[in-house]
Amino acid sequence: MSTQTKVALVTGALGGIGSATCDALARAGYAIVAADQRATADVVADLTTVDGARAAIHAAIDRHGRLDVVVAAHGISGRRFGDGPAVDCTEEGWDQVLNANLRSVFLLCKHAIPQLIASGGGAIVAVGSVLGLVGGDADFATHAYAASKAGLVGLIRAIAVTYAAQGVRASVVAPGLIATPMSARAQNDHAIRERLLELQPLSGDFGSADEVARAVAYLVQAEFVTGIVLPVDGGWVAR
Repeated sequence: MSTQTKVALVTGALGGIGSATCDALARAGYAIVAADQRATADVVADLTTVDGARAAIHAAIDRHGRLDVVVAAHGISGRRFGDGPAVDCTEEGWDQVLNANLRSVFLLCKHAIPQLIASGGGAIVAVGSVLGLVGGDADFATHAYAASKAGLVGLIRAIAVTYAAQGVRASVVAPGLIATPMSARAQNDHAIRERLLELQPLSGDFGSADEVARAVAYLVQAEFVTGIVLPVDGGWVAR
């Protein structure tokens, strides 16, 4: 194996989980390229477009000459666009969420995989959600979001199987309720807080972004692991 410093592209890098992931991978010795839509990122790109996804990948190549890891930690909650239960979910909400959470990862992987292969293999880790694995009840009835995260599982597992012989590993981390800016609505919802011991019995509380980042870092470095979905959810899925 090459002793050259390995390069990780992290998308959604300025969000709670993305930022914690950048820190975790930097501690593990990776050179980090941080992509986000906010101006302070290393790469500012709209990943729902071909040009944006390609630009993020090539920024890593241009800076470091290689790409070894892609962590897709970006994504949105679509309530403000009209996401909700299937009957109530708007077409705009559906399209916005599927584009932001699933199409973007497809485009990122499409342009990253040839570069990972060229570097001798590498890892893709997508940040999904427990809502892609279980049915959300009335407190979590955002069906476009659930569909986008379930779609990630199918996409990433197919990539894992198809490109394994070329040294590309791909897996999903599925967080539960994590204390990040994206979960502010849930954190401020008394009814959801009352349910935490039921939903996440390991702690009865929100998880931390650092817990998710450690799971991502494990999958990035686990050379005999691919195609898995790793819940980081305080026991939610196990119920």
